[in-house]
Amino acid sequence: MSARLLFAPLLIALLAGCATPLSGPAVTDAEPGQRAWAQSCEAMDEWDKPGPPFRIYGSTYYVGTCGITALLIAGPEGHTLIDTGTDKGAEVVLANIHALGFEPRDVKTILMSHEHFDHVGGMARLQDATGAAVVTTPAAAAVLRSGKPGGGDPQAASGHPDFPPVTGIIEELHDDRARKFGGTEFRPMFTPGHTPGAMSWSWRACEGEGCKSIVYVDSLNPISADGYRFSDHPELVAAFRKGIAAIAAADCDIVIAPHPVAVQWRDRLLGERALIDRDGCRAFAATASERLDKRLAREAAGG
Repeated sequence: MSARLLFAPLLIALLAGCATPLSGPAVTDAEPGQRAWAQSCEAMDEWDKPGPPFRIYGSTYYVGTCGITALLIAGPEGHTLIDTGTDKGAEVVLANIHALGFEPRDVKTILMSHEHFDHVGGMARLQDATGAAVVTTPAAAAVLRSGKPGGGDPQAASGHPDFPPVTGIIEELHDDRARKFGGTEFRPMFTPGHTPGAMSWSWRACEGEGCKSIVYVDSLNPISADGYRFSDHPELVAAFRKGIAAIAAADCDIVIAPHPVAVQWRDRLLGERALIDRDGCRAFAATASERLDKRLAREAAGG
């Protein structure tokens, strides 16, 4: 049974109401690779289903599966990978990196969104293939080293499977100052809430004289195992709101999420919604804030 089918109820809860309407005119000049992915993949697809890689903008490429995002940012001093998918999905990511003409050993840094198996289960496999250092938060680092869900995770009791632990270099971030990886400057944003160690990232991608700000925003969805109450964890809720505010204020031309469907990825690649949208991050943050408010209100009402 596939991971998506095994966790279908959880996936439905994760994505119900998650897709954030993005404004702006439709894009009609999508690259052939973008359309090829959209034609190969469904709006909400299998986590490990292969899809063709493609260039998003500048030197930023999509190398994930149909159902889980992974990004490659090519740099003059080495490449940066963000997220790996599941352990099996990491095989697709490696194949897509090769298909684009890049060598996995040129990946020097691996970043991540949040510490769930569907996004970091392949981290050990990718680190073994590349020799790259993993960069993440202390909370996420502990999960990566153990290969087990973290005890403070709202979904800790949801039955997530273990995954191969990361045994190589993990660098822990303790502040949000900008950092250069492979010659590209990345801004880390601490966005806990969906998990304690969740992160979002932003960077600039350029084509000729034109540059765009890309934001890879974490799920920001307050779902949990049965019995967990966000209202019992006020520090996490406060950090959740702070992270949402950071996304709303981010310089953002292109918003991307760990689950492609959360930003209508397929529609945008088909030109039915705007790929470049200055309101994308604000809309995503507004939806996240509304979901959190509704969750807290439901808990206050005894739900």
